[in-house]
Amino acid sequence: MSRRARALSFLLAALLCAALAASLASGYGARLERRYGQLRSVVVAGEELPAGKPIEGRQAQALELRRVPARFVPAAAISTAEEALGRVPAAVVPAGAYVLAPQLGAPGSDSGRLGLASGRSPVEIAVSGAEALASGDAAGGSVVDVVVTEESDAGAPGRTYVAAHGVQLLDLRRGGEAADGGAGPRWTATLALTHAEALKLIAAENFARQVRLLPR
Repeated sequence: MSRRARALSFLLAALLCAALAASLASGYGARLERRYGQLRSVVVAGEELPAGKPIEGRQAQALELRRVPARFVPAAAISTAEEALGRVPAAVVPAGAYVLAPQLGAPGSDSGRLGLASGRSPVEIAVSGAEALASGDAAGGSVVDVVVTEESDAGAPGRTYVAAHGVQLLDLRRGGEAADGGAGPRWTATLALTHAEALKLIAAENFARQVRLLPR
């Protein structure tokens, strides 16, 4: 076989391998979508975003855009970095965590004017099943427990536990329909949380199946 024929054979083999790899990747992506839902664009913190500091400069450059199956995307996850620019995280956003709209406040907000206890700050959390609270007189100023139900594997029931005990509910408003197609609307609750409580509930928004408020 001539040198030219060998080169042509290698080229054809390379093209065949590339086509096969593309076909396998496409098939894998289609299987993922069938199992977990369509892919959605979400913003992830490439490095820790400190609380109380506007997202700009280096922090803004650390925002990463990723494609994630809709099943695993929290309802309040933002889809473009522009939605976070200039905003101020109410609590630390850990590296690798989704950036959620309720975590971000306007620059210069003053939590002290809300009469919060020392060590507590107002933090917005996406919750579900808050119709009873919203329709009554408990929507603001009441005390609630925050109950989290984790995602389950292979149809088994997820663990349910109280992630924050006896926290002050500052505000409650409807925040749109559930992003994953679940039943009922989503709500945005503003809670007076400690730093540790805020981190726990932010993680729950990222990975839990459901976050609910239980009035005391």
